[in-house]
Amino acid sequence: MAKLDNLNEKVKPMHKVKDVLEHFLSRCDWIDREKTVDRVIVGDAEKEVDRCLVTWMPSFEAVRQMVERGIHFMICHEPTFWHHRDDRPDQDPEANEKQAFIQENDVVIVRNHDCWDKWPDIGIPWSWAEFLELEGTPAEIGANGFQHRYDIEPVSLDEFASKVARSCSSIGEPMVQVTGDRNSQVSRIGIGTGCGCDIKTYIDMGCDCSIVCDDGSCYWANIQRAEDIGHPVIRVNHGTSEEAGMVTMTQYINENIDGLTAEHLPHGSTFRLVG
Repeated sequence: MAKLDNLNEKVKPMHKVKDVLEHFLSRCDWIDREKTVDRVIVGDAEKEVDRCLVTWMPSFEAVRQMVERGIHFMICHEPTFWHHRDDRPDQDPEANEKQAFIQENDVVIVRNHDCWDKWPDIGIPWSWAEFLELEGTPAEIGANGFQHRYDIEPVSLDEFASKVARSCSSIGEPMVQVTGDRNSQVSRIGIGTGCGCDIKTYIDMGCDCSIVCDDGSCYWANIQRAEDIGHPVIRVNHGTSEEAGMVTMTQYINENIDGLTAEHLPHGSTFRLVG
């Protein structure tokens, strides 16, 4: 696994949005600059900034909150306009309204998705594992770096799922979805986030339990197949699984990009659980 030898090196003070984006892109040899979604989504790349808001989803509410805080630069992980590449038709009144608000308030939004999804040791999957208290380095990494396996002492499925739920409760998801024999013993745990949650890939990696999110396993058939073959699955919300990665991104900016102060705006689970 690649190390952070040159990824964490200090850089000279910077104040332009484009330079902050370049700081990340220049350290990611896995990025295709022609295809990546990591770019300035809205706003002026030449804008000088000294503060930024880091948040998972650039929702309208998140943009309103940053304006109230007097911050005009956002670094986010997910799309602004609800499509992965932020493509949208010209005649989209909801998107046009959101963009107008962003521009009227002189806000710049940069997406950091492809970089942070595979940033070694502190990027999205590593942060998720640490949040779940899965210790050590992954026993195996698959799916081009997006799916990891961690080996733990054998424990019953429901006991392990309860531990996952306790971790996730702090960010709004105190209960998780589980399928499989509650008494089955699990010890080879597969984790992933976003669309990188293919259950077959986990099984090929030797996992005996998969933690997926509702974006990567939104189609019922994959989970039903897992249930039919006796492979336990734990499912959480997409936002829950990537919140820890936003915390580490905020920390990274504050520790490695001189002249830019980052503040974290929590998102957590997208859903409130009502019962």
